[in-house]
Order: sequence, then structure tokens, then C-alpha cells
Amino acid sequence: MSYARVLCVGLVGLAGHLIEVEADLSPGLPAVVLTGLPDTALHEARDRVRAAVVNSGQTWPNRRITVNLLPATLPKHGSAFDLAIACALLAGAGELPTAPLAGVVLLGELGLDGAVRPIRGVLPMVAAAARAGTTRVIVPLGNAREATVVPGVTVRAVDSLHRLVAYVRGEDRLLDPPPAEPEPPAPGPDLADLAGQQLGRYALEVAAAGGHHLAMLGPPGAGKTMLAERLPSILPPLDDESALEVTALHSIAGLLPQDGRLVRRPPFQAPHHSASLAALVGGGSGLARPGALSLAHRGVLFLDEAPEFANAALQALRQPLESGRVLLARARGNTEYPARVQLVLAANPCPCASPAGDQWCECTALARRRYLGKLSGPLLDRIDIQIRIQPLSAAVLMTATTPAEDSATVAARVARARAAAAARWAAGGWRVNAEVPGPRLRQPPWRLPARNTAALRARLDRGALSARGFDRILRLAWSIADLDGRERPSGPDVDEAAQLRMGDAHDRTDQAS
Repeated sequence: MSYARVLCVGLVGLAGHLIEVEADLSPGLPAVVLTGLPDTALHEARDRVRAAVVNSGQTWPNRRITVNLLPATLPKHGSAFDLAIACALLAGAGELPTAPLAGVVLLGELGLDGAVRPIRGVLPMVAAAARAGTTRVIVPLGNAREATVVPGVTVRAVDSLHRLVAYVRGEDRLLDPPPAEPEPPAPGPDLADLAGQQLGRYALEVAAAGGHHLAMLGPPGAGKTMLAERLPSILPPLDDESALEVTALHSIAGLLPQDGRLVRRPPFQAPHHSASLAALVGGGSGLARPGALSLAHRGVLFLDEAPEFANAALQALRQPLESGRVLLARARGNTEYPARVQLVLAANPCPCASPAGDQWCECTALARRRYLGKLSGPLLDRIDIQIRIQPLSAAVLMTATTPAEDSATVAARVARARAAAAARWAAGGWRVNAEVPGPRLRQPPWRLPARNTAALRARLDRGALSARGFDRILRLAWSIADLDGRERPSGPDVDEAAQLRMGDAHDRTDQAS
């Protein structure tokens, strides 16, 4: 037999596609020809596979070998095809029977010594194989536990090409995935560590309850970074669907830990302000890789010292914040990644960043406007909550009158608010208030009484508020009502939401007094 076919999976972004790896051996000068739009790493598989086959004790067929990857119009990249190519050409040469490999997806990179190395993106690959109706996969031992996350798929592992060849010949057995270890408790920062900043705490809680974006302006050392770092600690754990998406993205990026378990805690990404556009949004040669924006999917993207980021990087966030996805166009094709994040911006009020705030600021009015002007109006218009963080006093910092609420207490309230919102918007498929389209909130039965939105409509008519801002204030009002356990927002809820949006909110304790 001079022809054989095995199955593999190729990734284009987060989408996996079942790939047929064909091998045809014909008389002629010995050569290996790869077709089907392979990239450079895949072209180099010819030499890797040849060395791995020989060093595994197999005979290399000295014939003209043509390896085709179907569908030929789909770009292929990476080294995950090595194992499938080796088995296809050995089967085509008559060295292996084809029956044991029928309907089995083979994934793995080959070392020159014949060892099967772990690869990136195993989770979305196995998920794509399951969607295509394939229920048996063979993966590298280092990826086996990750592959078992996908339900309904029988996963077996190999550590070398020699073991796989012996299994196909009926001389050995494959390896079982390592048993799952108990998940350790997730350590992390807690809100109890934060002194004072009641307005910041409340804004963080509202943002968590509704999935809203948040911007904090204040002097250094006031607690902006501490607040942002504690937002994941009050968010609910990811459900199965979200956990699979997030884990798949981290698998593609090669960021999954060795245990390969599902990512259940909302991710937190805090790129440095020197990060490039590609690092923030995604990019790279060939088919683009996910950036920090997609790696923070269903979690938090924190931009500290936001005005220091490149203007192009900041403006690139505008469209993904609206659509919840990133579309990266490249010469070899388009790549799409999910990017449903909560954006948190932190900024000093001026370049000198005086710890005492405006009292000791040495910057001119022009310098202050120019500095904060880097955060453009269209970008800030997409930020639901915009608050000013005041510097801490010695009395607040050094005196512990009452213990601060910890993250677990706040997370319980956030979970109840999110459950109420999810039940309310279940018919539309929206999870949190921030995802609900504006027209839905402005139409019965969810339209609020005119007396509750009169001031809001007046601001819109004066041009002090955009239509987008109007809708975002409505979403904020629903989140405030959910936190307080009410079925619908009241007039004070709308007023409070407007204050959070317009940057003139005060502590609830101050308002009560």
C-alpha cells in the first residue's frame, strides 16, 4: 500500500478544524513534499519526522513522499502535525496497519530522538475533534490531563513515537492520563487589606455586579491598584462554558499550568504601559496570537498608568469593548478571539503625580489637560463608572476603627446581584447588565418611568451626555438595584448611577450624613 490517511486538528485562532493528513509514496528520487498551506514550522516537520522515525528504530522509506493536509485551502501552522505525519507515511509505506488509527485524532510534536513533546492549544483542538464527531484522541503525555477536560472524548497519551508504533502493531499499550489532583485554594489579594476608600469599594462592587468598566483617577498611593487587583476576588467563579473558553485561550498562549485543569477563577491581566499594540490586542507573524485583551476574557484587564500607554493601543480597545471580540486581519487570513472583559483604568491626575493631589501639584493647566487628554473622549465614553480617588489621611491609614469587609462578604452580594440579573435577562441570553443592549432597556417592559429619568433626558438634550452614556447609566441603575435587592431601579438609583458615570459620586456614608 502506498497511500494512508490519518486525522489531526488545525487551529485558526480559537476555532479548530479537523485535518486529514494524507501520505502518498511513489517511485522517484527520495524527497518529502508538504502541501496544504503549511507555515515555516510545518515545513520543517520533514526533517524532524525523518530523524524521529529513524531514531525510533523504524525504516525510512526512500521514495518520493507527498504529504497533503486537507482541506488544502485552510492555513496550517505549528508543530502539532508531526505525529500524524509520521504515522501517515509509515502506514503508507506498509510499516503500520491502518485499522487501529481509523477515526483517531493524533496530536503531538516530535523531537529528533522520537520523543513526543507537548504542544499549545490541545484543549481547543480536542474540543474541535469532539464537535466533528471524533471521540478518540492520542495526545502527548504532557497534555493528557488538559485534554480530559473535554467531555465525551476518550484520551490516551504517548511519550514517544516508538510507543505509538508498538501500540498500532499490537505490541504495547498507550498511557492513561495522569489522575486529577485536588485543586488547591486560590490565594489572592483580599479587600480586607485595603484601608478606607469607601467610594472605591462601592464602585468596585457595582462594577462586579453588572460587569461594568471602571476608571479611577487619583494621586499615587491612594489605592487604585489595590482596588483593581481585588476585583477578581469578588467576581463569581467561571461557569463551565466560560471556563472552557478561558482555558482554551490560555492553552493557545501556552500559559496553562502543568496540572492542565480548567481555569475557574476570572483571569486578571495587567500589561505594562510599554506594551505594544500586538501585545495588548493580539498579533504576531502569520496567524495572530491572542493578546492581553483576549487572555483577560471573562475577567479583568487592568491598565495602570493608562495615559502612559501608546495612543494606538488605547484606541484599539474601543471596538472590542463594544463587540466583546477581537478580529485580527492578516495576509494569511483573519483570526477572531473572544474579548468580553471588564476594563479597569487607573490614572494620576497630572504628570507630576503629587501624593497630596491638587494641593501640591506643580503642573500647569495645559500640562494637566494634555496628560489626561491621552484618554480620548470616545474611549472614556465606553467606561461605565468614572470616579475620583482621594488621598488617604493618617487617621484612616493608621486607625482601625472597624474591620474592613473582606472579599468573601462582598462576593456573596455580587453573586446574588448577578443571579438576579441572569434570571431577568435569560430570554435574551445576556449574563450581566453591561451586556444588555440599550434599546432593550428603553422599551417596555424594562423602560423606567419618565419621572425617574427626567434629569438624565435633560442632560442628553443639552449635549452633556451621549446616547451611549445614557444607556450605560441605565445599566448601572439596574446593577445598583440588584445589589440592594430591588426588582426595578428607582429615581435615586438613576441619580446615583449618573454620579458614578459623570465622576461626581461621593461615599454613601457622606450622602447619608
